Amino acid sequence: MKARLASEAATFLLAVQLLTRLPIPGRIGHSRRLAATPRWLPAVGVLIGALTGLAFWLASLVWPPALAALASTAAGLLLTGAFHEDGFADACDGLGGGATRARALEIMRDSRLGTYGAAGLGLMLAAKILALAALPAAAVPLLLVAGHAASRASAVAVIATSVYIRDQGAARPMARGLRPRGLALALGTGGLALLATAIVLPPAAVVGALLGLVSGHVVMRARFERRLGGYTGDCLGAVQQTSEIGLYLGALACL
Repeated sequence: MKARLASEAATFLLAVQLLTRLPIPGRIGHSRRLAATPRWLPAVGVLIGALTGLAFWLASLVWPPALAALASTAAGLLLTGAFHEDGFADACDGLGGGATRARALEIMRDSRLGTYGAAGLGLMLAAKILALAALPAAAVPLLLVAGHAASRASAVAVIATSVYIRDQGAARPMARGLRPRGLALALGTGGLALLATAIVLPPAAVVGALLGLVSGHVVMRARFERRLGGYTGDCLGAVQQTSEIGLYLGALACL
């Protein structure tokens, strides 16, 4: 039992190391453990959401909601190294500029930011900041926890039910290593985080948040699966971002 708990703790820390810039002591990564990280990605989202929620709350003590939303978004970018935002921008470039599947994959592998990526990233960040600023300030910290956790569960759902199409990449071991119990843990963590927003939101807004999350998942997933026939690591970042924004916009629409 002790060995099992130690192994799970190490896997969680590897997931933290993968998704954030938080300093994790020692070397804990190897391919077998990397394959097990998807089940902990929503839990890391809870951590990220809690820290960005704290940033929002602290900023809201001295600044208006728009600046507090900007501060929390900036904190999230610093905390994660813009990991998912980079994937979203690459997906926008590839899906927007690639006339063929092969060309789209080639563009997505290119680290340079193109027109579609810059436009998509700017609109996405603007939508996130404006939505957070318009939501009730008292509800935003918990919504950030739900948004970061549930949107990463959305990305895990892609890993579980779609096809990874590259021969190499950090996401490939994850595609092979996700098991039903791990998927249940990931979806359960994201679902509980979303359900917890009922503490600060009326039931209609919670339902709206869920519908927005699902809409963000479906729209982005339909786009990259139709063009690529599966997903890449960039696509996981893209679906995380659209699911997160969808959650905030869905909640806001019902308020």
